[in-house]
Amino acid sequence: MSVAENLGKIRERIRQAALRAGREPDAVRLVAVSKTKPAAAIEEAFACGQQIFGENYVQELVGKKGELPPEISWHFIGNLQSNKVRQIAGMVDLIHSVDRLSLAAEIDRQWGALGKVCEVLIQVNISQEETKGGTSSDELFQLVRDVAKLPSLRVVGLMTMPPFFDDPEGARPYFRELRELARKLEAAAIPGVSMLELSMGMSGDFEAAIEEGATLVRVGSALFGEREYR
Repeated sequence: MSVAENLGKIRERIRQAALRAGREPDAVRLVAVSKTKPAAAIEEAFACGQQIFGENYVQELVGKKGELPPEISWHFIGNLQSNKVRQIAGMVDLIHSVDRLSLAAEIDRQWGALGKVCEVLIQVNISQEETKGGTSSDELFQLVRDVAKLPSLRVVGLMTMPPFFDDPEGARPYFRELRELARKLEAAAIPGVSMLELSMGMSGDFEAAIEEGATLVRVGSALFGEREYR
């Protein structure tokens, strides 16, 4: 199927999942994960009304942004190295993957130099998998308090990546725990911190994530087809 056809099916699945959970479908936004995909595929999705695209690699994001419509909202969703932050400063609307204070400090420095504020999500490694980034649940609150002190950053929510399961129900407890962590952080009323966004759920499990409170779902292969692995 075409990108346009896939996008229509994903939007309907998002709508149905939200309604099952008693939520407004508009409360859930699709992040089209476009890593390794050509600009033409992104343009096709954009022409169908898709606004947000997520990239994992700094160089790829910089290249695509230069050749695609300026109205696109770019999110950085991958592992971000501190020494590459400068290359995307001011270019993205949201960074999903802040997991350490040193990275947050560099983002603050680079956005501050532009006189801008960067909205970020704190990535939590709930599953404690060594292959995944993210702070631990135990260290989350202190990290949020420290990041909140940086003047050119604004913490607006959390992100997680659960382990892979053939059955999406296996991921549900991880989504539920992220939602609970967000609830506790909201109750902590840390100045400058909001829990507006929960970035969780990908092609294989985004419906379960929506039912557990996701506001951003990161969908790539279901939209663009299987990606090339690096």
